[in-house]
Amino acid sequence: MIEFNKSLSNLKAKHDELLTKKNEKADNGNGVYDRYLNPVVTAAHAPLQWRYDFNPATNPYLLERIGVNATLNSGAIKWDGRYILVVRVEGNDRKSFFAIAESPNGIDNFHFWDEPLTLPETEDPDTNVYDMRLTAHEDGWIYGIFCSERKDPAAPVGDLSAAIATAGIARTKDLLTWERLPDLKTKSQQRNVVLHPEFVNGKYALYTRPQDGFIDTGSGGGIGWALVDDITNAEVKEEKIINHRHYHTIKELKNGEGPQPLKTKKGWLHLAHGVRNCAAGLRYVLYLYLTDTEDPSRLIAEPAGYFMAPEGEERVGDVSNVLFSNGWIADEDETVFIYYASSDTRIHVATSTIDKLLDYCLNSPADGYRSATSVETIKQMAAKNKEL
Repeated sequence: MIEFNKSLSNLKAKHDELLTKKNEKADNGNGVYDRYLNPVVTAAHAPLQWRYDFNPATNPYLLERIGVNATLNSGAIKWDGRYILVVRVEGNDRKSFFAIAESPNGIDNFHFWDEPLTLPETEDPDTNVYDMRLTAHEDGWIYGIFCSERKDPAAPVGDLSAAIATAGIARTKDLLTWERLPDLKTKSQQRNVVLHPEFVNGKYALYTRPQDGFIDTGSGGGIGWALVDDITNAEVKEEKIINHRHYHTIKELKNGEGPQPLKTKKGWLHLAHGVRNCAAGLRYVLYLYLTDTEDPSRLIAEPAGYFMAPEGEERVGDVSNVLFSNGWIADEDETVFIYYASSDTRIHVATSTIDKLLDYCLNSPADGYRSATSVETIKQMAAKNKEL
C-alpha cells in the first residue's frame, strides 16, 4: 500500500507539472503569426482518472487501464472568459470521442473537464465521431457539426475498412447538455461541414465538401455553399462550389473549411485545409481566403500557397506531414488564437491579429497557376525593393 500510494503521488505530480507548464512564443515567426514552443493539449494531458484505476485492491501495480492515443482536431470557442476546446480524443481502441479542455489564457494551462462530453446517438448509432466545428449562431444556440462515421453496409464481404461519412449535428446552450439533431441529408458523403454564424436570406448557411467516397473527393470540386431552411431537419438540396480545387496546387486532391469564418471589417475570414498527394503520402496544409461581408459565398481574396505547413516535430505522428485546424478564437482585442493539430497526434496554438490576417489575405499575391507567373511575381517584388 505504501509503494502504491508513492507511485500514485508521483504520477499525479508529473501530470500536474505538465498541465501547468508555461508556454512561450517561438522565435522563428514570419510576421503573420507566432507559433508556440509547446503543444497545448496532448494525450498525456488526459485526466489520470480516465486512464487509471486508483484502487490498490483492483489495480495493485497501478497499470494504465484505458489508453489515450492522441488529442487532435478541436473546435474552439470563448466562453465565460475561458478558452474552450472541444477536443477529439482518440483512445488506444481507435474510437474517438469529444472532451472539453479549458484554459485561462488560451496558450497553456489547459485542463480537461471531469468527464468526456456525452453525445446522444441517433437511431443509427455512429461507430466513430470526430472533428467538431463549433458555431455560436445568432439563433442563440451553440452548434457542433462533426463527422459521423459508420461501416458501409454495401461493402464486399471481408472489407472492414469501407465507411460512410455524414455530418452529425448537435447543439447546446451551456456546453454541458447537448441535443442531437438528425444528421445532415445530402446527395454525397460529407466529412467537412461548417455552420455559418449568421442567417443568410433567412436561412442557415453551410460550408460543405461534397465527395464521392469516404476518402476520395472524386468529382467534388472543393468547398461548397448551401442554404437550408430548418437546422432541426437539415437537408442540402442545392450547393455550389465557392473555393475550388486546382491542379498542381496545395489543394489539388481536396480541400475543406476549417472553423467557422470570422466576421471582419473587410469580409469573412476563412481558414481551410488543402491536401495534395506526393511520394510521402498525403500532405495537409492550412490556407486562408476572404469572402464578401454581404455575400459570404463570393470570394474576394486568396493568397497563393499555404498559410501554415507542418514544421519540425509537427511532421511526425500517427499520420505524418499533416496540419489540420477546425477551431480558432478571435478575442475582444482582435488577437486570433489558431488551434491546429499536427500529424493527427497533438494540438498546438498560433497567434496573430485580425489586421495582420487581413493584410496577408488582401496584399499577398494570388496563385497564377504557372511557374512563369510565380517568377514574374517575385521579379515585381524584387524590383520594388530595389527602388527603395
